[in-house]
Amino acid sequence: MPTLLRLDSSLYSSQGVSSQLTDLFTRQWVESHPDTRVIYRDLSVSPPPHLDAGYMDGLALKPGQRTEDQQRRVDAADILIEEVRQAEVLVIGLPLYNFGIPSTLKAWFDHISRAGETFYYEESGPVGMLSGRRVFALSTRGDEVKASARDPQTDHVKEILNFLGITDIQFIYAGGLTIDDQSREAGMTEAKKQIARHTTPGSNRAQR
Repeated sequence: MPTLLRLDSSLYSSQGVSSQLTDLFTRQWVESHPDTRVIYRDLSVSPPPHLDAGYMDGLALKPGQRTEDQQRRVDAADILIEEVRQAEVLVIGLPLYNFGIPSTLKAWFDHISRAGETFYYEESGPVGMLSGRRVFALSTRGDEVKASARDPQTDHVKEILNFLGITDIQFIYAGGLTIDDQSREAGMTEAKKQIARHTTPGSNRAQR
């Protein structure tokens, strides 16, 4: 049974625009792929803690050597990694906050990026262990900025995913959301068109 991981990172949880789009994408995907199992994680409801020295030291220890808090945090990160391993498709809600990604999403990436689990090193450099997965990132923005050389959010997410071995990445943008009602409607309409294109049976992307 194929598995889809829906990951929301809006500060407004299910009320956030990016979360509304991930919900729409997931529902349309499941309609087109009815055998899909969905894993849902809302990072505003259960935010992973930011990295600290105690956690990083715990990763270097064997289970019996860790403190209770270190083991608890490693166990929680193991769950996040396992969710990604199980998923063939990842749908990520990606609001733009101050030119970057939400801090909870950064923490999530930090926890799933673990040497020996999701990447390893060779003489030539790091090798990602999560290849073969597809990612759809639904990026919501207040202005009309689209992916470009001046878009640090898109580049940052691509770089992390590529590092983990994921190269099949599609960004879907909903821009102009805070300019005025007309811009907001246009941005949402375009995003919904892109979602339909990627989830409708018969689309080359949907069938891959």
